[in-house]
Amino acid sequence: MKYVYPAVFSPEGKGFNVVFPDLEGCYTCGENLQDSIYMAEDVLAFVLFDYEIENRRIPKPSKLSHIKLKRSEFVNYITCDTIEYQKRHNNKAVKKTLSIPEWLNEAAMANDVNFSQVLQEGLITKLGL
Repeated sequence: MKYVYPAVFSPEGKGFNVVFPDLEGCYTCGENLQDSIYMAEDVLAFVLFDYEIENRRIPKPSKLSHIKLKRSEFVNYITCDTIEYQKRHNNKAVKKTLSIPEWLNEAAMANDVNFSQVLQEGLITKLGL
């Protein structure tokens, strides 16, 4: 899933604190603007992925014009993709048991087929990921 949320950037030394006003517990900081944006993308994906896993209602993003800013703060949209986040951070192998016809197993074994790789490729294709 792809998301776009507004984030409030507050100067802190040479860096920035970043808060997502629409999402509970979604905040971070960075050493400079580039690092702050990178960290904001990461925490946004982390929090929204957690919402998805827990089947929590994901709030609609606020309009930029509805966000109140203090002096020297600014707001910017941050994007994330929770499927890509999951691919990077949730890549632990899970053992699956399956059944296939004996003739198919023998043909695959004779051709040195990597069953895990074929299953992964098939699932990715089937799910459109």
